[in-house]
Amino acid sequence: MTQLTQVSGRPVAAPPPNRVARLSRRAKAAIVVQFILKEGADVPLTALPEDLQMQLTQLLGEMRYIDRQTMNAVITEFTEELDSIGLSFPGNIAGALTALDGKISDQTANRLRKEAGVRQIGDPWKRIADLPNTRLQGFVTSESVQVAAVLVSKLDVSKAAALLSSLPGDLARRITYAMSMTDAVTPDAAERIGISLASQLDAEPLRAFRAQPSERVGAILNFSRAATRDELLTALDEEDKGFAEQVRKSIFTFGHVPERMAAIDVPKLTRDLDQDTLARVIAGAETEDDKASVDFILSNISKRMADSLRETAEDLGRIKPKDAEGAMNAIVRVIRDMADSGEITLIAASGDDDD
Repeated sequence: MTQLTQVSGRPVAAPPPNRVARLSRRAKAAIVVQFILKEGADVPLTALPEDLQMQLTQLLGEMRYIDRQTMNAVITEFTEELDSIGLSFPGNIAGALTALDGKISDQTANRLRKEAGVRQIGDPWKRIADLPNTRLQGFVTSESVQVAAVLVSKLDVSKAAALLSSLPGDLARRITYAMSMTDAVTPDAAERIGISLASQLDAEPLRAFRAQPSERVGAILNFSRAATRDELLTALDEEDKGFAEQVRKSIFTFGHVPERMAAIDVPKLTRDLDQDTLARVIAGAETEDDKASVDFILSNISKRMADSLRETAEDLGRIKPKDAEGAMNAIVRVIRDMADSGEITLIAASGDDDD
């Protein structure tokens, strides 16, 4: 009696066992890939090593056709093998380091990478695109204009625009002109350039601090009293005006809310802050910047909640400046936490931002 197997809800006759057994695993993989492609699904084959991509492509070019019974048997075997897998692992130290990125210390990862003789894998251009603008500036100023043109071309439009606008005008113009001659750049050449730039990142010594000095100082001054902040910024102006300006751009205080926060994100504040904190801010706002921030918040939440907060603030009467500043810092802390988690995106500080 012919053995039957169930594929796609229809009973079909199974091929003789030796017919499928004679197929190599690579041939079976080619059958599975061709079947998935025929169904219109996306197959991310770029994740495979280049030699496997070549072998698979050659197999697809060499194979002609198989009967439906063999195809059904291969697909059934493939799905059964998938179902039997409990866990899959990276398979090499490079893959393990990528999987554990951010989970182990930089020192440990760097030591393992050196001992194993591997560099960070993955698309080098993705690593480069994730770099801050200041690091990208270092690349375009130290490399040739042609390399810089390729780098800018590989960035998304908004990041490329921000990078070009931060460069001296003459350099930005030369890079822009060089981009007009990148049509002849081959994928291999672009990849080699990306690998070369990424290798410079791997060769850099580990730093004790992830954030830039101006960002660290700015984060501290964010939660300092206004008088202390102004005093320190004035002193920094006298010592290093350029560094003081970078610190100012890193500072985000309650008075910066209207210019740095999108109106659509304001209602999220009421979810993470109690009404008493918001009411103390309303009651304690005295400077023009603080009052503008209060108006911005109240105008972007529901009218009913805004009226309720105003009434609560009136009941509080005049509050101590220290209490008002503490409430404002609480709001700033919540906004920064939401920005760090990716829940909201803060608008970049303008070049002429002042505290």
